[in-house]
Amino acid sequence: MNPVFTVIYVIWFLSETLLNRLLRSKSTDKQNADKNSLLIIWITVVATIILAMYISINYYFPIYPNIIIRYIGLGIIVLGIVLRIAAVLSLGKFFTVDVTIREDHKLKKDGVYKYLRHPSYFASLLSFIGFGLSINSWPGLILIVIAVMAVFIFRIKIEEKILIGQFGDEYVDYKKNTKGIIPFIY
Repeated sequence: MNPVFTVIYVIWFLSETLLNRLLRSKSTDKQNADKNSLLIIWITVVATIILAMYISINYYFPIYPNIIIRYIGLGIIVLGIVLRIAAVLSLGKFFTVDVTIREDHKLKKDGVYKYLRHPSYFASLLSFIGFGLSINSWPGLILIVIAVMAVFIFRIKIEEKILIGQFGDEYVDYKKNTKGIIPFIY
């Protein structure tokens, strides 16, 4: 494998691992809200990446017959990493990798959150789309997008139930006026 691909994949993995280690809920936060969704996301992602890689290595269904698509995919992974970090920084102390409500939690509705309720998931989805393109495999890309969207939607339902419980009508109104994970679509 080209060292550029290895470096980007490692940076992506390390960024997610660091978020997972550093931004967990604390004992002062509402507990048991996550319903193991973080574990389900990690299992799904790892299994799907392994399967997508296997498919791309053993079956040839290219998205585009030129290597440029693979580099475009790497660029999209990097864009996703940058946007995810920006979304995390924008939410600040209220961002956790597990579903929780922090003490003095405030509903964020400005910045990127004015346009998307879950910009961190959007950014992460971008990285997975980039990964599918970087392996240049239609089945791999489709598998990744479907699996990741499924676990993100599962997780969003858990999050939004907690957010409605915390913020009530304010969150319901926000939800009516703001897309969830895909700009202008969903």
